[in-house]
Amino acid sequence: MPPRRRKGPREKDLTSRYFSGHYDEDRAERQERFTDRSKHAQQNKILKTAALQEERDPADVDALPAGEVLQVYSLYSQVEHESQTYLCTVRKTLNKISDTAIVVGDRVKFRSSGKFAENGQPEAVVERILPRQTILTRADSFKGQDQHPIVANAQQMLIVASLRNPRVKWGLVDRMLVAARSGGLIPIVCLNKMDLLATDDRTRAENAAAEKVMLHYQSLGYITLQTSAEQKTGLESLVNLLRGRVTVLAGHSGVGKSSLIRAIQPDLDIRVGEVSRITEKGRHTTTSARRYVLDFGGAVIDTPGVKLFGLWGVTRDNLADHFPDVANDTAPEWRRESYARIADSLASEA
Repeated sequence: MPPRRRKGPREKDLTSRYFSGHYDEDRAERQERFTDRSKHAQQNKILKTAALQEERDPADVDALPAGEVLQVYSLYSQVEHESQTYLCTVRKTLNKISDTAIVVGDRVKFRSSGKFAENGQPEAVVERILPRQTILTRADSFKGQDQHPIVANAQQMLIVASLRNPRVKWGLVDRMLVAARSGGLIPIVCLNKMDLLATDDRTRAENAAAEKVMLHYQSLGYITLQTSAEQKTGLESLVNLLRGRVTVLAGHSGVGKSSLIRAIQPDLDIRVGEVSRITEKGRHTTTSARRYVLDFGGAVIDTPGVKLFGLWGVTRDNLADHFPDVANDTAPEWRRESYARIADSLASEA
């Protein structure tokens, strides 16, 4: 009988190896192998541990400081509390029992570890995710089989589109309107890059069509505005809409979301991909959404540009709630077509 293989020593300091670039997440995941029986046993153990911890001393967690999540990486998140930013991991039991992962905008209770990361940030552990007031969620596909929360506790969503470079996709705008409404956010439709308007017959027709679309959105009660970061058009209206509120920026890649915010606050370094400045390893990024404070009050949460936006929690049976113009037969042809495309991609409620 061959001798049993002894397990190697368990590594304790993964944080240092992660920041030094020597931690291989893919290899670590391949090394974990569970049968169905061990998987369920592990989950039950985690649930019991979490219940015991909460029952043993819930007041201990209540007394911990509360912070707001600024940015999320695969293993870490940045949490701000009283102008101090902490580099946090999530308590293992909390990670296992939560319905969704921690996201930007979440308010959390955290416990300082007394240690510091290599970049000088104090380290801490998230012990509890506080109830969310709103949630912007995107499904993994048009079929909506897996939920991907993007942002929590925002108040409104600035949906940015452009007539050209890239050309506007009103179907994507409609999907984002539905996502905002279903998540409890106030949607705002912003048509950007107005400086690129041309004067030939074909583009004049496109401009006129876009104007009709924006007027129709206004008739449905949506806030709309037209902007140009290059010509400083509409920026005062934009500031008034953002002041004192937490706003999610969303739109197709390249529509100029970041340029707009830099135009109203030039010193704000709002660039997608900033996550790599901390880890210097972009492959560890699970979301590059980030929260930024505005000098004139409020905050914006920049999100990656998207090419598709699957809807979560929306079905064919309740889609008409988000298309009142279709429901009451006052929708123009492009809105009826948009409704039909979304309905075809959704499943009916069981």
